[in-house]
Amino acid sequence: MGLRARQAFYASTCLVIAGGSVLFAPVTAFGADSLDGIWRSQGYGYVFNFQGSALKAFEVTRTTCVPGFTATRFATAGPDREVTFTTTDRDVFFVRPGGDAAHRTLHFDGSASDMRIDRLPRLPPVCDHPTPDTPLDNFEVFTQTWAENYISFDLKHVNWDSIVSLNRAKVAPGMPAAQLYDLLEAMIKPFGDAHTFIYAPKLKRRFRGIRPGTDRVVNELAGKGGFDKFQESGMRKLFAITNKAYLHGPLRKFCNEQIEYGHIGGDTGYLRIVSFSGYSKQGGFATGSIALKSALDEIFSGSALKALVIDVRINFGGDDPYGLEIASRLATGDYIAYAKQARLDPVDHDQWTERDQSIVRPSSRPGFRGPVVELTGPLTISAGETFTQALMGRMPRVIRIGENTQGVFSDVLGRRFPNGWRFAVPTKST
Repeated sequence: MGLRARQAFYASTCLVIAGGSVLFAPVTAFGADSLDGIWRSQGYGYVFNFQGSALKAFEVTRTTCVPGFTATRFATAGPDREVTFTTTDRDVFFVRPGGDAAHRTLHFDGSASDMRIDRLPRLPPVCDHPTPDTPLDNFEVFTQTWAENYISFDLKHVNWDSIVSLNRAKVAPGMPAAQLYDLLEAMIKPFGDAHTFIYAPKLKRRFRGIRPGTDRVVNELAGKGGFDKFQESGMRKLFAITNKAYLHGPLRKFCNEQIEYGHIGGDTGYLRIVSFSGYSKQGGFATGSIALKSALDEIFSGSALKALVIDVRINFGGDDPYGLEIASRLATGDYIAYAKQARLDPVDHDQWTERDQSIVRPSSRPGFRGPVVELTGPLTISAGETFTQALMGRMPRVIRIGENTQGVFSDVLGRRFPNGWRFAVPTKST
């Protein structure tokens, strides 16, 4: 999921690159000088200031403006990118070739879709003075960002304006930070949305939403340790049950142990995908992509399979393109995996950006074209769910067995509070 904030504030995934086959070198001058100036994204609430080799992002609503990430331009080779930027957090995005003086297209590494940006004559007036760090201003940044970007108010039958009005009266100057945190968490916790986060490092507190009842296994095995402890030890206890009861021989581990492969009998393969992130110890989407392709080559080369079981019953998500890569190894023809749209208008919930389709195309590399069964469950989350979508158009049809998935298909928009906290809001429909 591009524009993701998951690993930035809850050990999921992030847009990072640390090497791979693409070489980066800082530049002080570049031919694409037409980028210089102010640009605003369609949807997402970003304003970018391009100046030479430097970029400054702002996170903007109708009433707030918070300085975002900074980035440096790098020269890169590749037909799909005119110019590439890397942030101080080593996140990577690039401008696609084409466009014109008024409209361009950005792409974040690890995302399955693009972002259109339009030139502005100047910074929005709201950015003339960045939003200050006061309890009420932090509240305003949080609530207005949600108002303009959250995609599920109507689905969840929520009147966000009423919730904001009720809670705004509780915010006072000098309000303790912990009290403000409690108030903000209480506002969004009832949504049960696993793509919602709040992270307050100085308070050593973090909140992650979850659909009610779907974390029962996590609570049984990890208790108060939550998802962190479950990922460290609890889920391996569940895996051991399957390993002992159904698998023949030990599992082979790939992609930093996020992918495991074995056999159920002599001619039925078993592919367990724990996540769609963290595929390389070096970090980054590009190096993870190399690791994934190599793993799939090895898994499917020379294998006399008659059937394949894919297990994503415990999958905490990650980068959607990894799921598309796996789907391409199973595909027999082209088909649409899904299309993504972000909210376009800060007020009207029914206005969306243009549909950005992701297509599954059969890979020329080793794969499997026979019968496939996919196992799902309530801990099939995020990219685990878009991967499931990416298998739906496959022929012969993939048989799905299990419970409903978590129900969070969107990308996640990471945001900053003026006080240094972070939060995330789902911003794109899949």
